[in-house]
Parts: sequence; structure tokens; C-alpha cells
Amino acid sequence: MVYQIVIAAILFVFLVNLIINLRSLRRPDENAKVPQPAPLISVLIPARDEESNIRTCVESLQKQDYPNYEILVLDDNSTDNTSAIVKQLAANDDRVHLYFGEPLPEDWAGKPYACYQLAQKAKGDWLLFVDADTIHETHMLRSTLALAIEEKASLLSGFPRQLTNSFSQKLIIPVFYFILLSWVPMWLLHHTKKPKPSMAIGQFFFFAKDDYWRIGGHKAVKDKIVEDLLMGIAVAKNGGRHVAVDLSPVTATNMYNDMGETWRGLGRSIYSITAMAPLGILAAALLAYYTFIAPFLWLVNGVVTGSEPLIWRGLVVLQIIIALFMRWLVDNRFREPAISMWFQPIGMLFYLADVLYAMGRWLVGAGISWKERFYSKESTVE
Repeated sequence: MVYQIVIAAILFVFLVNLIINLRSLRRPDENAKVPQPAPLISVLIPARDEESNIRTCVESLQKQDYPNYEILVLDDNSTDNTSAIVKQLAANDDRVHLYFGEPLPEDWAGKPYACYQLAQKAKGDWLLFVDADTIHETHMLRSTLALAIEEKASLLSGFPRQLTNSFSQKLIIPVFYFILLSWVPMWLLHHTKKPKPSMAIGQFFFFAKDDYWRIGGHKAVKDKIVEDLLMGIAVAKNGGRHVAVDLSPVTATNMYNDMGETWRGLGRSIYSITAMAPLGILAAALLAYYTFIAPFLWLVNGVVTGSEPLIWRGLVVLQIIIALFMRWLVDNRFREPAISMWFQPIGMLFYLADVLYAMGRWLVGAGISWKERFYSKESTVE
């Protein structure tokens, strides 16, 4: 009984944190005004084998209503038609520029090196790094710049809308924001006197140029797989203000195409976090199991069968109600499919299985692969 009370109390704390996070999470304003004179914004897109996404991404950026920007795409040693598509787009728009990436040095991870090369070529006062699988509303540049200036942000990142096309994506992808917003007290991180890192998601990284180079650019995280998280930490360590916002009104992304790609992509990030904090990732996995999965198992074991006292059963039902209400709050905010909420245990089990897989590979030194690049435990790349 005490155990069930403790779990219910933990879930209530998560609920309170989630509500405060959602209330404090700012959104770009569609009616925001363009600063005068409008500073040059460099939109920087690292692209490796992105022929299925790059056209949609660049075309959405070409339609921006902001008056002063450039679009730089770096073909990161692709083996498909990525560069040919960008060349076609650049032929009719002098704002679009295509570059070809240098061979990857041994002591660099792929994405940080691609981003670093792009930043060296950028001319803008602001640097916006976006993934090639993102799609942007016409007011994205105008409204996010206005918000970054208002917040005095050295780095503005946050939560794009995650598109889910397949049934498996609907079960798995929305869980990511649910965990982050339930556990991380971003409302507190944003309101401390001393700068603190907030939630950095590499699909959208908006830097004031001087603040980017103050930390050394992506060279500061050159051998890291989870470079986005560590870039946010580096900004805060150097006294910069790092702000996370709700980007779902202006940017959407189709992060993974199928379950296999989702498994490999999440596993890559989990592997890196495990290398940095193995006990931390294990503790997080256990917490997720006991708060977000176990109540549904108890429901079958004790509630449906009627084998436990009424108060015990009531506490289990309360836990499930709190968890589902939290999922509804997040999914409603980010316009995720309603069906996802009802399959929460399955989505969470997928994440836990991926954690066990990544931890197992790390323990035996098997390394991890992503986009035909292999990172071994013995290498300096994390």
C-alpha cells in the first residue's frame, strides 16, 4: 500500500511539473514584427542521404516572409540524389547555396562536423541550424527571431511538431516529448539568475552568431553524438542564455520513417548518453517502468482480478488516470494523434527495450551505427 502511495505521489509531482512547463513554454508569435534593419539570418542544413526530405525542407524555407536570409546546404558525403535536388533549387534562387562536405576526420562525429563547416561559410548575424527533414511555416524566421531577441537568447531551441505517418510512429514518437516535459523542470531552468542549460533539440538550433563562436561552435562538441544536449550546456557554462520554446506552430519534422529507423536513431542517442552516465540512464529506465508501465500491469493483476484491497485498486486506477491525463496534455499541445495516448505502455516498452539494447552494446563494447557511420566504444566519439 505504501508503495502505491509513493508511486501516485511521484506521478502527481510529474503532473504539476508538466503543467507548469506547458504554461511557461512560449511560442513564436505569428504577428511578430521584423526588426529594423532586418539582420541577415543564415539557415544551415546538414544533409546526408536526404533525397526524400531535402526538397520539401528547402522549398518551405524559400517561402519565408522574412526579407533578409540565405540558405546553405551541406551535402555530407551523400550516396543518393541530395546534391542534385539542391542544385536544381539553387539554380532559380540565389539565396540557396550548395556545399560539399570534407571527409570526416577521425576525431569528429558526423553531424557536428557538417554543422561546423556550414557555420564557417555563413555570413549571417544569426545562425539557424535545422535538420533536412524539417518543414517550416512562412513566418518561422520572422517570429522566431523576434522571440529570440525578446528573450535575449544566445541559443533558442525547443520542440518542433513531430509528424507521425505510420501506426508505429504514432505509438512511439509522442512518448519522447511526454518524458522530457514530465521530468525536466524547464520552467525553473529558465528563471534562474545564473544561466542554466534548458532542453536543446538539434532539429532546430537558433544562435546569435557571436554567442555561437564564443563557445567555439560545434568544435566544442566535435566528438559527441548527442551534440545538441551538450551544446546547450556549453552555452550556459559560458554565461549565455539558453531558451527552449514550443516550435510546433512554426516547424514540423518527420524524424524517422519506420520502426527500424526509429530503433536505430533512438539507440544511437541512448548509447551516447549511456557512455556519459550509465547509472543515470539505468535510473531513468527504472523510473519510467515503475511510473508509466507498471500501473497498467497492476491494473490487470489486481484490479481486473479483484485480488487486491479496494484502496489498493483505487490507487492503481488513480496512477493510470494521472499518466493518461499527462499524455493527453502533451499530445493535445503538440497536435499528436489521439490514438497514441491509449497505447502508452507499448510506446514506453519500446523505449525501455531500446535502452537495454544500447546499454548492452555499450557494456560489451560493440559500438553503434548510424547512417553508415560506426562509432566504437574505444573511439573518442560519444
